[in-house]
Amino acid sequence: MFSSNCVANPASRRTSRGYNMIEMITVMSIVAILVAIAGPSYRYVTNANRIASEGNGLLGDLQYARAEAIKEGQGVSVCVSNDTKTCTGGSAWQDGWIVFSDVNGNGAVDAGDTVLRVQAKFSGSDTFVATPNLAVVTFNREGFAAVADGTMITLQTVPEVTSYTRCLSVRLVGLIAIQPYNGGTCQ
Repeated sequence: MFSSNCVANPASRRTSRGYNMIEMITVMSIVAILVAIAGPSYRYVTNANRIASEGNGLLGDLQYARAEAIKEGQGVSVCVSNDTKTCTGGSAWQDGWIVFSDVNGNGAVDAGDTVLRVQAKFSGSDTFVATPNLAVVTFNREGFAAVADGTMITLQTVPEVTSYTRCLSVRLVGLIAIQPYNGGTCQ
């Protein structure tokens, strides 16, 4: 049997109106630890995705130019362009580039040449520099590239972080690929 004095008096119960200080400090500590762990990983993922996107942009446009050259049976060029209309020279591909039908194969936009694609300048401070100095890649109607064999276009962050660096390789036969940067050189 239960006695009436075993039932707790509702007036003597402490009412809960939120969290106490120890609970808040514990939760804040856990959140701070998780942010400290996740912060560097998030930075790596965002930088790696940005670099991959920039590299894949040029890779895709070079592959498109090669396919168009084969399809149309005439030269198609990709060149550095900071004004999106003409080839401006230099090897700083981060300034932007254009893809155009290059009827006479001279690597310059002339009357009768059609601009097929345009890539604007990179919004960040990443660099995209060709070695040896290369301002234009022209594909002939067979899909071969008019470049020095083993040309590399290296994409780097500023300041340089080698784990983010990527290399775009362009070969005479028209093979274009993104390669890892390992030990200070492209593979």
